[in-house]
Amino acid sequence: MFSHKKFSNGLQIVTSSSESTNTVTLLILVGVGSRYESEKERGLAHFQEHMFFKGGTRFKTAKDVARAIDGVGGDFNAFTGKEYVGYYVKVASEKKEFAFDVLSDMLLNATFPQEEIEKERGVILEEMNMYEDMPVYKIGWDFEALMFGDHPMGRDQIGTVEFITTVNQADFQQYKEKLYTPDNIIITATGNITAQEHESLIEKYFDFGSDPKKQTCFADPFSWDSFYKNDTRVHIRNKKTEQAQIVIGYPSFNRKDTRNFAVTLLSIILGGNMSSRMFSSVREEKGLCYSISSSVDSYTDCALFSTRAGVTIERTKEAIEAIKKEYLRITTEEGKPTEEELERAKNYYKGKLTLRMEDSESVANFLGTQFVLKDDIKSLDEYFSLLDAVTVDDISVVAKELFVPEKIAMAVIGPFEGQEKELEEVLLA
Repeated sequence: MFSHKKFSNGLQIVTSSSESTNTVTLLILVGVGSRYESEKERGLAHFQEHMFFKGGTRFKTAKDVARAIDGVGGDFNAFTGKEYVGYYVKVASEKKEFAFDVLSDMLLNATFPQEEIEKERGVILEEMNMYEDMPVYKIGWDFEALMFGDHPMGRDQIGTVEFITTVNQADFQQYKEKLYTPDNIIITATGNITAQEHESLIEKYFDFGSDPKKQTCFADPFSWDSFYKNDTRVHIRNKKTEQAQIVIGYPSFNRKDTRNFAVTLLSIILGGNMSSRMFSSVREEKGLCYSISSSVDSYTDCALFSTRAGVTIERTKEAIEAIKKEYLRITTEEGKPTEEELERAKNYYKGKLTLRMEDSESVANFLGTQFVLKDDIKSLDEYFSLLDAVTVDDISVVAKELFVPEKIAMAVIGPFEGQEKELEEVLLA
């Protein structure tokens, strides 16, 4: 169970109380991210996330922030996605007020000192280099760029070298004023804290003023029209590697679509665990890869269904054929999921989610993301009920809707110079 309150200035808070834990997680989610950036400011949301840790009024430097949280044995971090940015502190419950003190100072009183910006440029450029050297990570960005094209959804969060080396203090201040407004912020507190305590601490530490202040920047809506008009279905990055990385997938339904409960279970049946079809066929039976998994990345107006694998370079074509075969087989009457597969997928998903909900941090994310993305808010029990209602026929219907041969796409990283056409022909055959 959870409680929710919206203040007169638009700020929303969500509380999930549990006396069985001795921890509290305070999570701030802001409706910003890479899809809110123009081409010339790519990487702004992510860079600014780093800069919020550089100190405010009460904790004046990055060292002060780190020492303060380390001094109570707490965990703190932040993350930047395409549609929201998050900042969280997790502490022992007796230190709960301290979490509000630190995060409010970071969020409300950040000054973005120019000298700290200069230092952080190098940090982020090294972060960029790290990802460039990790094909298992880079392949996801390549697939998104292929699918979403020249739209902010197709851009990675890290940004460009040009922007990272030129952004300044005024850019951060302007971006904060546009998007870090109370109506665009969700503050979630979970664990050993009551709704009354949460509200009282918000009023004490998060003074945004009483007047509503609306965000002045909005994300461009996404349409699949450009993807369907584009003849390119394959992106190959030639790189000397010891293993080929491949992602094969299709456009899917946005996160508000009720069919997503069936899609989630479909992804588990296909490649969600070690008893899935992809794992059993591509890895266990054929020995083509070490790792393989299927997943769904859902956003407010679009989504991707994909299977990724690290495969033996010499057998990449065989792996592509094997993955494609499993996609197509599940759309046939012969390959239709069984009742046993569906029940196992439901129990797997519910079990994993239940285990995660033992942690106050996971509860904060589960609730906070629903609010910041303006979903129809569901409790865990409501979520499970909708999963339980999915039938084998539902799975079969969405599989046929998603896995249309003309919509298949693939990204590859590996030493394949001169073989691009061959790999494309294998996928599209």
